[in-house]
Amino acid sequence: MYKIIKYFLNGIALGITETVPGFSGGTTAVILGFYDEFIKSVNHFKNDVKNSLKFLIPLVLGVIAGLMSFGSLVNYLLKYHSFPTMLFFVGLIAGVMPPIYFKLKKIRPKFVLKRFLLVLLSASALALLSGLKKVPFIDPAAAISEMGVPFMFLIFFSGIFAAAAFVVPAVSGSVVLIITGVYPLVIYSLSQINVFITDITNVDLLLEICKVFVPLGAGFIIGALSMLRLIEKFMKERYENVYSVIFGLLAGSIYVIINEPIVFGSYIEVSESADWNILSFFAGKAQISPLVVAIGIFTLFLGAAVSYFVGKKRI
Repeated sequence: MYKIIKYFLNGIALGITETVPGFSGGTTAVILGFYDEFIKSVNHFKNDVKNSLKFLIPLVLGVIAGLMSFGSLVNYLLKYHSFPTMLFFVGLIAGVMPPIYFKLKKIRPKFVLKRFLLVLLSASALALLSGLKKVPFIDPAAAISEMGVPFMFLIFFSGIFAAAAFVVPAVSGSVVLIITGVYPLVIYSLSQINVFITDITNVDLLLEICKVFVPLGAGFIIGALSMLRLIEKFMKERYENVYSVIFGLLAGSIYVIINEPIVFGSYIEVSESADWNILSFFAGKAQISPLVVAIGIFTLFLGAAVSYFVGKKRI
């Protein structure tokens, strides 16, 4: 019973972190000490069905509970306090980077050109990928009601890539959803689940929730099952290279997030968000008070401190 409760609580933590752009479910699994067991339970499910189910069922239920309980709060914070909220998430990413850097230095203390190039290329690739699209900070409710099949396919493929990111420590599935532009829709739909629970006869609301979570869930399952074995293989055979790429992706994630209109969504008009980036903030185009900026700086350092002191114990 103790292990079941423990797995359920681990799942809640995993679900919560998956609503946070920039913080990885894989990192959470490493920090809490169940990453290896998670990989083993999925990859070797057929060899030990009983023990795998004992681990996976409470974990998955915990993930669902974490998503549902925290999704509404994240949706509220992004709607009304996006600047300090997103800076907290940036801090979470930045705080994980020093433990990973010291881990790489421990493997090989001297400068390694190959490692440097892997960091540079992975950071650059993520930054360039984010620049391929520019999705305005749209109203999620309106976007879902007008959603067609092509956009549902985008959500499906977003789920595949988010699943791949999910199982890699320090790579955030939420950042993938931000890059593809579906993150606000997912957070909004999570908050709507609680609304539907209070009115289960609302068929239209159920259909709108399914528009997002059916393709996302299908893509996530396919992506996780197909990528777990590959990632397990690389983690064993190319350990230093994998963590070099992880470090670069973290650096690239910071760039991606601070350039997203969602950071300033509480302070700009929707019509202005399509061409928005961090330079717009320094140009004074967002009406953000000095107090909000100060709170944002505080949450940035708070997030960095939390992830650093937690991460350095296990990463």
